[in-house]
Amino acid sequence: MYVRDAKNREEVWLLDHIEEMGLDDTAFRSRDYVLAIDEHTHEKAGFGRIRIHKPDDADPICELTSIGVLPEWRDQGVGAHVIERLVEYAADEGFDVVYSLTSADDYLAQFGFERIESEQLPERLQERLETKRENVQPDAVPLRLQRDRFRMPDRFRERFKNASVHEADTSEPEDSPEDFGIDPDEATYKYDTGS
Repeated sequence: MYVRDAKNREEVWLLDHIEEMGLDDTAFRSRDYVLAIDEHTHEKAGFGRIRIHKPDDADPICELTSIGVLPEWRDQGVGAHVIERLVEYAADEGFDVVYSLTSADDYLAQFGFERIESEQLPERLQERLETKRENVQPDAVPLRLQRDRFRMPDRFRERFKNASVHEADTSEPEDSPEDFGIDPDEATYKYDTGS
């Protein structure tokens, strides 16, 4: 398993999975994404995005967003390594602080992200948070990471080394009479004529 930059030809795959997972695709550009790839099967396992905001009247701001792992690859350190790569990119771009606006605050806390108040966000991200809450993630909260405080728990490294595809439960539950408003204890005929 390894993490690499997304390629232009992977735009459709990314957009399909971003939509499927209900993630934010605002100002989508495939070159902002990284992908986790299985080195044996070459299957895509997960993805994430670094978004750099460049306000006219302020310093640039770095946001991690649209981080997703396919169901059959979850709980194997894939998301952790996507986040690690994105934080490395932020460092390469000279950012000491990285933000994320997400409902996965407990997950990101493992890496050193801290929850902050909305008022502590740069103005551009305050606006983004409002938009995100209105459109895709009503329970999103602001998080901040001091880049030098990033940490990767060892358990994620071990899981990632041995990651492999698992069967995802994609079966849909069977329809029951109650799903159609029918009380099975009262209904006696397929068509009740009342007589």
